[in-house]
Amino acid sequence: MKWFKELSAGVMLIALSSAPVQAKEQQVPLAEIQSFVESFETISQGYVDELTDQQILSKALKGMVAALDPHSEYLTREEISKFREMTSGKYAGVGIEVEMIEGQLVIVSPIDGSPAANAGLRPGDTVLRIDDTLINDMGLQEVIVLMRGEIGTSIHLTIEREGDLQDFDIKRGLVQSASVTNKWLDDDVGYVRISQFQGSTGVEFQKALESMKAEHPLGGLVLDLRNNPGGVLQGAVSVVDAFLSDGIIVYTDGRHKMSKAQFNATKTKYLDAVPTVVLVNSGSASASEIVAGALQDHKRAVIMGTETFGKGTVQTVVPLTDGSAIKLTTALYYTPKGRSIQAQGIIPDMEVPQANLILQDPGFIVKEADLSGHIPNGLGGEDRNGLDAQNNVDDIANNDFQLFQALSVLKAFPKLVPQ
Repeated sequence: MKWFKELSAGVMLIALSSAPVQAKEQQVPLAEIQSFVESFETISQGYVDELTDQQILSKALKGMVAALDPHSEYLTREEISKFREMTSGKYAGVGIEVEMIEGQLVIVSPIDGSPAANAGLRPGDTVLRIDDTLINDMGLQEVIVLMRGEIGTSIHLTIEREGDLQDFDIKRGLVQSASVTNKWLDDDVGYVRISQFQGSTGVEFQKALESMKAEHPLGGLVLDLRNNPGGVLQGAVSVVDAFLSDGIIVYTDGRHKMSKAQFNATKTKYLDAVPTVVLVNSGSASASEIVAGALQDHKRAVIMGTETFGKGTVQTVVPLTDGSAIKLTTALYYTPKGRSIQAQGIIPDMEVPQANLILQDPGFIVKEADLSGHIPNGLGGEDRNGLDAQNNVDDIANNDFQLFQALSVLKAFPKLVPQ
């Protein structure tokens, strides 16, 4: 068969052919097939509720594929439609990235600006119930279908957080997150936030850099990948490519020859000599880990924060003749130095947990520039830009300790990143 051509970080998309998989020659397991037929007949004739043959076969396929690993899954025609909708980056729902971990539905990250993020859902929350439905033994796509709905309709989620049960009533909305946002942290340190990797992320990232450089030179950069659940692989590759002139960015390896791929840097660099700190946490997954791992291996940035999620597998969506599909794990991602991300994640160079920093009030202070009629210094440097920048830094210290530490590192060690 032909495999999918366009990669997302973790999922290969867009089928080139729906031809069946060519099975390798081997003896047909007739005894096992007979057991399956007998089980099918037993369920059809004796189960407490009447089920159609199609329902039984669908459940059998779901169980068979789900038993492989947490990310492999059989998708019905309805589910494959929802799956394609989700990977487009625009859909109606609550806006959370979830994974099945040891049979539990765990939130990897709420998407920036989504109804879930606004309601206060957090990475690590375990979803127990959706409306009146317990989600035990449900497949990932089945859960996603439950969470989708018309814009403005409500959904009730029961979650477990650090041993406590909490309930959330959330109105579904159009989930369409801006992939890249940017701002200045102070006079020469820029900040770029990537909320998720989309097909346009590389271009958006380049435009963000160009807009900041047009204002004044970029002396340092904080790249924020916290709570970024991943997305399209090419977006992650394009971001890393902005930092490197050559070398491997990421490669994949698996049993099938089509699962082996390598992505290399080009000679175009937008961040040639800009010291960079990359912020990550447990909500940074998949494509985020590819970016952090590549920049760490090439010693091109300091990785700061907490250990990442550890999603380093590639899934290929294989279409079946009836319009359904199998999402099958076919390969692993590896960093340039051959490290596997899977179930390990990226360990930061500087581990900094999120915390609250309380700044001591210095009290009432009067300086020469505050006195009425003071003599100007003649160099034009007595405007309030410096004070405004300091106020911005104080706000960061109060509201985001990890970001404050990243800024402090860049200000204290301007030559931190080797070139």
